Amino acid sequence: KNQSSSTSGFILLGLSSNPHLQKPLFTIFLTMYLVTLVGNMLIILAIRSDSRLHTPMYFFLSNLSFMDICFTTVIVPKMLENLLSETKGISYVGCLVQMYFFMAFGNTDSYLLASMAIDRLVAIYNPFLYDVAMRPHRCLLMLLGSCTISHLHALFRVLLMSRLSFCASHVIKHFFCDTQPVLKLSCSDTSSSQIVVMTETLAVIVTPFLCILFSYLRIIVTVLRIPSAAGKWKAFSTCGSHLTVVILFYGSVIYVYFRPLSMYSVVKDRIATVMYTVVTPMLNPFIYSLRNKDMKRGLRKLRDRIHS
Repeated sequence: KNQSSSTSGFILLGLSSNPHLQKPLFTIFLTMYLVTLVGNMLIILAIRSDSRLHTPMYFFLSNLSFMDICFTTVIVPKMLENLLSETKGISYVGCLVQMYFFMAFGNTDSYLLASMAIDRLVAIYNPFLYDVAMRPHRCLLMLLGSCTISHLHALFRVLLMSRLSFCASHVIKHFFCDTQPVLKLSCSDTSSSQIVVMTETLAVIVTPFLCILFSYLRIIVTVLRIPSAAGKWKAFSTCGSHLTVVILFYGSVIYVYFRPLSMYSVVKDRIATVMYTVVTPMLNPFIYSLRNKDMKRGLRKLRDRIHS
């Protein structure tokens, strides 16, 4: 049974089966992908070119931008190819590879958001110990830990999926190889797989989410103790961009993944998945630069360097 799926592969149904929508969707998502690439590359280059941005917060931001580029590149190019293709196929191995890197980069994003929350907590809760607590080697260890946990999680999930049999329909009702749509196609008993997937997802995804939640609760308590309104606003303003990204990312992730397979909805899940796979990585550069004076200065400096 597994042999039949590995030779024939899968068909990705995509965002819509309407042939008249394929080219407009291609144009929209190609534009969004190019904006994501350019925006996140500018963030990385601006941080690297401005020595005043060589701080823990911007170290994590530059790595978040890099992961966003990788994250969208795993999904969007194949989606664009299928929008112009009549076959819309993906090989069995290609599907597992896409699933692996999607989960690895997506979870790394999640842990980087948690690292940024810890950074903001230390900066506001105990600013005098900030330089000691957030030393460069500790930031590097946090980054390496994020990548290691995420890749191990992705490897475990893909090994679990590779044990399933697919003997009926090979049409994935999604625009990429995600866990829930692929599980729906399996003719194996997936009840144990669903329990393992849900438990392991809770452990891996909820851990950084709880870390973010705890950090912001401590930040709120600390900020409320600041006597002046200006001081409170200044403290909260340093967290605004990060909190916006967290809400966008985790809002759609929780909606898609923290439900049993029986509640899976094709259309609603596609829309929610587009939010955290395409829209959030595209918006991140704008969210972090529009209201951030340091980033604006770094981008101006980069522009001046390019012009000169």
